[in-house]
Order: sequence, then C-alpha cells, then structure tokens
Amino acid sequence: MAGNGVVRAGASEALVRFAEKLNIPVATTFMAKGSIPFSHDLSLGTVGLQAHDYIACGFDRADVVICIGYDMIEYHPHLWNTEKASQIVHIDMSPAEVDEHYILECGVVGDIAAALDAIAAGARTQSGSKAQALRETIVAELTAHESNAAFPMVPQRVILDLRKALQSDDIVVSDVGAHKMWVARMYQAERPNTCIISNGFAAMGIGLPGAIAAKLAYPDRTALTVTGDAGFLMNSQEIETALRIGVAIVILVWNDSKYGLIKWHQDRRFGRDTQIEFNNPDLVRYAESFGAKGYRVASSDELLPTLRQAIADDTVVLIDCPVDYSENMKLTEKLGDLVCPI
Repeated sequence: MAGNGVVRAGASEALVRFAEKLNIPVATTFMAKGSIPFSHDLSLGTVGLQAHDYIACGFDRADVVICIGYDMIEYHPHLWNTEKASQIVHIDMSPAEVDEHYILECGVVGDIAAALDAIAAGARTQSGSKAQALRETIVAELTAHESNAAFPMVPQRVILDLRKALQSDDIVVSDVGAHKMWVARMYQAERPNTCIISNGFAAMGIGLPGAIAAKLAYPDRTALTVTGDAGFLMNSQEIETALRIGVAIVILVWNDSKYGLIKWHQDRRFGRDTQIEFNNPDLVRYAESFGAKGYRVASSDELLPTLRQAIADDTVVLIDCPVDYSENMKLTEKLGDLVCPI
C-alpha cells in the first residue's frame, strides 16, 4: 500500500521498480493516486472507502502488507487489518505510528526510494500471484458504466468521460463531497500529483482555489476541479481571482441541489435524510456574470465534447452537470453484498 509519502518523496519510479522486481500488486491511498500508473498490470487502484471494496479483497488474502510512505490517517488499519493477522512492513521517512491494528514486523526509516531499491536488490521475485484476476475484476467494475446514457448522469459515467478528456499529466483537484468518493474510487491517475484529493480533516470549498494553485504551479497543463454545487458556492468568488490574474481553469460542478455526502451518510445510518436540500442560482449565468464562460450539460452524450471545448477555450469555464446520486446507496448495497473474486 502506497501512501502520500511516496509522492512527497518523489519515489514513484522506485515504487514501480520495486513492485515489478518482487511481482507484488500495489494499492494506493487517496493521496497517493498515480504513484503507480493505473494502467500498470500490478496496480489495484485506490483504497480508502469505509466500505469493503473489491481492492480490500487483496488485503483480506495477504499474509504480508508492505506500507510505503503510509500515514494512518489516510486509511486506518482497523479497516484493512481487522483481524490483526497481517504481517506489516513499514517503509517511510519517519517512524510509524502504531496501534493495536498496526504492529510492525519490521520498520525501515530513511529515504523511501533508496530503501525500496536496496530491498529489491536483495529480494527474490514472487512466483505466481492472484493479483491479475483481482485487477481484471476491478477494471471491469470501473468501466461498467462507460455507455450509461442515463440523465442526470451517473457518477461513474462522469468520471470515465473526464478521464477521456484529460491528458495523463493534466491535474484534477477534487473538492469535498459525495463526488470526492467517486473521484477517489474511480479516477484512473497515471502520474503522481495529477489527482489531488483533500483528505484527513477535509474541508469543503478547496476545489476552485486548489485548481487556481495547480494552474499557477503548472501553467502548461490543464487544471480542472471536480466540485459539488455546495462546495463550489462556498468559494465561488474565486472565479474573479482566476480571471483577474489570467489563470485558465475548468470548473466541473456536479449539480444535485443537495449536500450529497451528508445525505449518503444519513441514508446509510438512519435510512432517511433531513435538511440536506437547497436552491442553486443559475450557475451558467452566475459564471458569466464574472466574465467567465458557462456551459450546461443537457444529456449524457454532451459532457465529453463540452469538457474538450472548455479546455480549448483557454479561460475560466464552468460546466453545470446534473448528477444522479441515487448511485451512492446502490454502491453501498452492492459492496455490502460483495463476494471476493479471489
């Protein structure tokens, strides 16, 4: 399991070399997306959902879990080492925090890339692995809605179209809300620092200013924020900042006129929701009032060409995309009945 320390230490290439030498599958936390390309045969995607997802099946079957650059706050070990049976190796720049679910067999403190290369040099390749079967299941799950024509759009189709519209080094900044869970679970990052997700004490409203910062840091790349309507409105005035300083960004608003993540939690815990609905302004006209461009998606087939047009516009562009969040509870129910494929 690769954590945020891999990205911060610039150790992504060493991680891939290590995985290839030992033939070990890799899962990443939300904050380490792209530290191994999702397209790599040893990538199992992202862990971090509270539910028991397909990737968790790999942890269930593992006798050893190597945690590289991992911080406990990213994905607490009581969720993936529930029975306290896994042998854990911790490799990081700083010593591990430990608790009853995170007791180490071995800890390696030092430069992450150097440690991985040194361990790989003295290790034998694992012969045989169930990782490929699990990866095939995960890929099939993530692409199942590629042609889903439902409108308002299902979150899965939005994420797949977003991936098609962006280059491998373009940057997605996720705000906080129900959409964050879908970005974390499904967005297929190919490089480190190309999918930025606020985690830990995550706060709504970081998406728009985060995209501005990303574009300032990497002016030659597309910077796009995926944000809910509530999170967007918390810092929507920063459209003026982006226009004033000449920063071209794309703002993809998932519009459902609700606090979607709070509704998801309420529905899961109580079987009902309350006080989560609100009214939105006309988001396209709102963006245009600042001098930005605005588009409204009116069918599922419109999103991908609209994304491509927004990128080509090379200015501040808002896309109002209606989303059907009934998929949230469908996912919860599906994962609740999950049968591990390995």
